[in-house]
Amino acid sequence: MDIEIAFVHGGGQGGWVWGETIAALNLQSGGCRTVALDAPGCGTKRGRVTAEVSLDDVAEEMIADIIAAGLKRPLLVGHSQGGQVMSLMLARRPDLFRRAVYVSCSIPLPGRSVRALMGSGIQGTNPDEVGWPFDPKTENPADRYPQMFCNDMDEAQRSTFLANLGADTWPLSTYEYTSWRYDHHGIVPATYVVCLVDGILPVRWQERFAERFAADRIVRIDAGHQAMNTRPHGLAEILRQEMVASH
Repeated sequence: MDIEIAFVHGGGQGGWVWGETIAALNLQSGGCRTVALDAPGCGTKRGRVTAEVSLDDVAEEMIADIIAAGLKRPLLVGHSQGGQVMSLMLARRPDLFRRAVYVSCSIPLPGRSVRALMGSGIQGTNPDEVGWPFDPKTENPADRYPQMFCNDMDEAQRSTFLANLGADTWPLSTYEYTSWRYDHHGIVPATYVVCLVDGILPVRWQERFAERFAADRIVRIDAGHQAMNTRPHGLAEILRQEMVASH
């Protein structure tokens, strides 16, 4: 069975974040065809001027990158903020994808932005906002990433991961986008991977997002937000199973 997967990274990261999981997939399968996409301003596209780039532009560019990579009908796998551009990609080209797999992905309600979804308070203080695992009004910026992304990493993993952050920025317009559609969700079958010890997206919110994405399967993994880095073989096994189930 040929394994083809297109990966979409989340906010503040780049396609590089999928390296461990792609390596695990290759070890488990004996080889697969993958492309780790980059949003403008991230990964291999760092330094791009993105002031005029919209979320629609990002979706179109990522679709073009998948086609250019020669993938025929891949799994579309996204993480965190990446789920939002996946929604637009699936609306444009449902024929291009075998299945969507959302790894701890989020999407606002129509009419709301990502900034509004996340809010400005501590998790649990506002039922309509995800909130943060710290008080954003007082927390030292240097202490935020470890709480959001690294709560299941050992010291070596944490140090390596944090050293890679800070150079990747999605176009700012993507954080203000509000024209979300849900009516096409489910046309392409979807799986949602719930990260059980996620520091930034609590499980109750992940389950809510799974409903918004119309996921017909929910899989749970004992990992924090960065499952692709801390549990690459576990996530690779899930992706291989989803590929088999989609044939």
